[in-house]
Order: sequence, then C-alpha cells, then structure tokens
Amino acid sequence: MRLRLHNYWRSSASYRVRIALGLKGLAWEYVAVDILKGGSAGAGGQHDLGYRAKNPMAQVPTLEVIEDDGQVHLLTQSLPIIEYLDERFAAPPLLPPGVAGREARAQVRALAEMVNSGIQPLQNLSTTLQVQALGGDDKVWVKGFIARGLAALEAAVAGSAGRYCVGDEPTIADCCLVPQIYSAHRFGVDPAGFPRLAAIAAACDQLPAFAAAHPDRQPDAVLPR
Repeated sequence: MRLRLHNYWRSSASYRVRIALGLKGLAWEYVAVDILKGGSAGAGGQHDLGYRAKNPMAQVPTLEVIEDDGQVHLLTQSLPIIEYLDERFAAPPLLPPGVAGREARAQVRALAEMVNSGIQPLQNLSTTLQVQALGGDDKVWVKGFIARGLAALEAAVAGSAGRYCVGDEPTIADCCLVPQIYSAHRFGVDPAGFPRLAAIAAACDQLPAFAAAHPDRQPDAVLPR
C-alpha cells in the first residue's frame, strides 16, 4: 500500500493531514499542487482537469491510497482523511478510545470543527479574494475572525486540556489547532493572547510529527514570503 498526498505547503487543511501522517509514522509521497500557479488563484493547479477529476471541489488536500492490488481510493476533505487514517492505522489513536472516551471524542471533534468550519473557511484564499473583489479589506476581515475564533477555542479547551487540547496525548484537535496558530501569525493575530492555546501549540511543536509538517519545511515552500 502506498500513500500519496496532493497538497500545498501553506494550506492549513494540508498541514493538518501532514501532521496526522507523521503522528501515525506513515511513509507517504508528497505531491505539490500549486494553488497560486502563475501568481493567480484562478490559474492554480487545483483547477487543472486532472486534479479536478481527483477532487471535484478543486481544493487541497487529496489523499491517494494505492492498494497492493492496484486499487486506488481518493479521499478528500482533511477531517475525513484524518479519521480514515485513524481507523486504518490504529496506533497511536488520534481519538480517545473506548467507552470511557465517548465524551472526550465528542470534545475532540467539536474543537476540530470550531477550526475547520468556524475559522478556516473565513481566511481561505477563495474567501479573501472575494472580499477584495467586493472592495473590502481582506486583512481586516481575516484578523477579526481569527481573533474571535481563537478566543472561543481558548474558552472551549479550559475543561479538557492537559498537555494537549484534550488530555495528555495529541488528537485530531491538535492537528487542527497548530495550523490555525500558524495562520494567526501570518495574519497578524498574536497567539500569546490565548495562553492555553499557546501552551498547547508549544507542546505540539516539540513532537517530530508537528515539526516535520510545518509549512516552511515542505518541498514546495516559497521563502521568504
């Protein structure tokens, strides 16, 4: 079985999946999709017909799972991809296991969705380009939503955090938090204003899987930026 991840270095959704692959200790092939090909989002590689055949939403990431018998599975959307990896490769678990973990699993998913649905889409390239097209200030737009979302996350982890978002082992929630903290830095929101989140992110940064997944360490990274 081979894993091939079609992704973009600075995409937060791609970043989440890279972290999960690293936490699972899986070998995988990096396939770069340049979503700003030619300096234009409309001309990005995610819109190529070949890629759209894999991902009809023309988004990253896409995980291509190539079985030993040649069968190919195409998985899209970062959270379903991560849950697939967690089901197929059980150790270490990215959702708290067993009956005793039911409420903790619900909390992990809730925190992940706060990022995935409540913050990230509002900072996404397609959204900020539309804000610009309508004459708005996309930087002000993004900054406000990130600050509000991180404030909500800060409150939400108060009852569940240990070393990480939920307890003392990294979960899917941490796979989502760290890329969002990276985006906060990019868009001028200081994570130091959210001390619980900042401490969790610092703990995650000590793990090799998080360090290896960092955007600046990817083969298609464009630096400085």
